[in-house]
Amino acid sequence: MISVNRVGWIVSIAVATAVFGLLAAGAPQAASTQVRVYSVAQKGYVMVDKVVKTDEEWRKILTPEQFNITRRQGTERSCSGAYWNNHQDGVYRCVCCGNDLFQSLKKFDSKTGWPSFFAPVDPANITTQVDDSYGMRRTEVLCARCDAHLGHVFDDGPPPNSVALKFVPAKDLKK
Repeated sequence: MISVNRVGWIVSIAVATAVFGLLAAGAPQAASTQVRVYSVAQKGYVMVDKVVKTDEEWRKILTPEQFNITRRQGTERSCSGAYWNNHQDGVYRCVCCGNDLFQSLKKFDSKTGWPSFFAPVDPANITTQVDDSYGMRRTEVLCARCDAHLGHVFDDGPPPNSVALKFVPAKDLKK
């Protein structure tokens, strides 16, 4: 989950593998829709294809935990993700499509057991929508490129989410 309070963004992150994919061979393919996102490596906005897959296609490329978090709006326990205590310089990308979502430059220690960020890489890289599930109104945060569930925004802080992101050290960023 992602949580926003007066201090800033809170995002938990676990080990994941960034996955790029095309629609399954033989499946009907619609005209490609593009979205404008900010690329940290290219230091500017780029146009990229919107990633749309069926649940069956996502299940083939994501672990069960990644699928549950990103495609079924799941969550995980505090301190269980690989990146909650990561102090390396780099970028956190969407585990489903590789979209740049958060930078370590905007990270702070929230003392919650989840990595915390003041803001996304760029507002263009995420989208939000109202989520009225579980008897409460929350704001769900999604990847702008593939609609992966990244977590929820709360007015009162934790609990945040994980597994939806992959960390890429700054030295490994490519243009």
